[in-house]
Amino acid sequence: MFKKSSWEHLRIPFSFYLMPVFLFALATVPEVDTFRAIWVWVILHLLLYPSSNGYNSYFDKDEKSIGGLKNPKKVTKGLYYLSQTFFFLALLLSTLLGPVFLFMVLVYGLVSMAYSHPAIRLKKYPFISWLTAGFFQGAFTFGMCYEGFSGFGLAELAQKEVWIPAMLTSVLLLGSYPLTQIYQHEEDLKRGDITLSIKLGITGTFGFAAIWFLLGGLAFVQYFMSMNLSSAIWAFLFAMLPVVSYFSLWFLLVQKNPQKYVSHQMAMWMNKISATALNLFFIYLAMHG
Repeated sequence: MFKKSSWEHLRIPFSFYLMPVFLFALATVPEVDTFRAIWVWVILHLLLYPSSNGYNSYFDKDEKSIGGLKNPKKVTKGLYYLSQTFFFLALLLSTLLGPVFLFMVLVYGLVSMAYSHPAIRLKKYPFISWLTAGFFQGAFTFGMCYEGFSGFGLAELAQKEVWIPAMLTSVLLLGSYPLTQIYQHEEDLKRGDITLSIKLGITGTFGFAAIWFLLGGLAFVQYFMSMNLSSAIWAFLFAMLPVVSYFSLWFLLVQKNPQKYVSHQMAMWMNKISATALNLFFIYLAMHG
């Protein structure tokens, strides 16, 4: 019914890079309902995120490498319908977890559509798109996961035990978001999308990310200290070591040869290393926190 290229544009494996938020929420919720946790993971990582990826690809019509696809094939109308089918399935399954979770999934989906659709296209506004991606892929998703796990309702999400770690996820994403745009300047300019990375420039993007990573690291350390989780501080710093090392090496290589190293491949390795490190750390935190 749908072409193979349409399925490829859903970029389901790319959901791995968004899993740290799910795992951090899992590590902080007091009691985990296994049934609910499994369904939250399925709804977000196999349906909602792929739906957003496919919708974004349909309207972007990228001809060069994008996150999760080195050589994207030409999009068809079938991709639009496939992305909407996945969104409908995400909403349908969300009814299993209650109206609040369903509402949050709906909001996330609609915002991701506003991010890409030409009638609104938040993506073309550098600071609005940066804040939107940082908040909704970070704090909002954290709250969505927490609600999905517990079913406590919106009042629980207003507690500092929830919104403080939720905001921490956004701090990290606000730093990494421009790095995901750094190799797409030509494509984005062709569409009229003035991204934050374009505004900052290559060196500025690295400097901007470094500042936010430093702020994020300090904020996480302070959070773990406030929670009396001294062992988590050392585990977090150890997990961040390969991320910082790769980031520093990448920056040095870019300074020597930007045409070669400002690339899809280098950006994807940054994603792989950081996502793997954070996933492992949050699994550790869930088991020992």
